[in-house]
Amino acid sequence: MDALYSNAMTTLTNHLVTSDPDAASSWYASVLKARENSRITLPGGRVLTIELLFGDTVLAIADEFPAMGIVSPLTLGGTYGALHLAVDDVDSMWRRALDAGATVFEPLHDAFWGDRTGQFIDPFGHRWALDQHLRDVPHDEVVRLAAEAFATEDQPAVDQPAGERR
Repeated sequence: MDALYSNAMTTLTNHLVTSDPDAASSWYASVLKARENSRITLPGGRVLTIELLFGDTVLAIADEFPAMGIVSPLTLGGTYGALHLAVDDVDSMWRRALDAGATVFEPLHDAFWGDRTGQFIDPFGHRWALDQHLRDVPHDEVVRLAAEAFATEDQPAVDQPAGERR
């Protein structure tokens, strides 16, 4: 384990870059119930890393370092992926996120795969999905419903064994 990080760092840990890691850390704590585990602040005040815990999962956030090519989604003009957070009360956390400045990316809804889910963009440009599991849905039913849901897309859903997915 690199000495930069605490022993809480998991095998695969997301590392997000923000233009204001202090504000992001506070937002994630108050809205998404994250807990700050550690931080490294450099001379001059820039944040190298803030390690947050979401249950048993570590999320590291850092300041922008443009000279090194390390920039936030706000600087890039968008984000390429989403973080999914499993929660017990998705409606409550959803309202808290929107009240705290998040913008809706995908409205909260009951999804065909058995979760109540929705996606938002946080004030720092990162996309989050909140998921509350409602019911177990058999794989063949999920495949059928996915094909129906995406039938208007250019490439309809196809069921392939996991080893053959690209």
